[in-house]
Amino acid sequence: MGLLASLISGFATGETLAAMRRARMAAIVYALAGLAAFCGLGFLVGAAYIWTAANYGSLATALGFGFGFLVLAGLILLIHRLMSGARARREARRRSADMKTIGITAALALLPALLKGKSGLGVVLGPAVALAAYAIYRENVKPGADDPDAGEGK
Repeated sequence: MGLLASLISGFATGETLAAMRRARMAAIVYALAGLAAFCGLGFLVGAAYIWTAANYGSLATALGFGFGFLVLAGLILLIHRLMSGARARREARRRSADMKTIGITAALALLPALLKGKSGLGVVLGPAVALAAYAIYRENVKPGADDPDAGEGK
């Protein structure tokens, strides 16, 4: 209720509109500053090209700048690929942990309802015993060439 009152009082005093106006003005200023920075970088690259062309000749300078920018593009793509792979693995681990948490939460939420029924204890204990047996089996089996999980986390 306090948050709603705060929002209503913010609208009433015009504070929200002022904050929106400040945010829009900041976005415009940052966009203009970014545009000016890109123009400055362009002129710096042009000046470096002119200076290098005066010392080494136009053809050598054009080839050097061309190869340099291609190498730079390749490095950027390589770094992006490495980072996206790491990010995908991190997100997969997070999703796995989230799904495990959701499963445990759902099981704990259903547990009282399952225990109330006629065969409630059997419904709960059957899968639990099966999971424990499988865990014991997996722990005692030696990883082999035909094991699809061989080498994972061990």
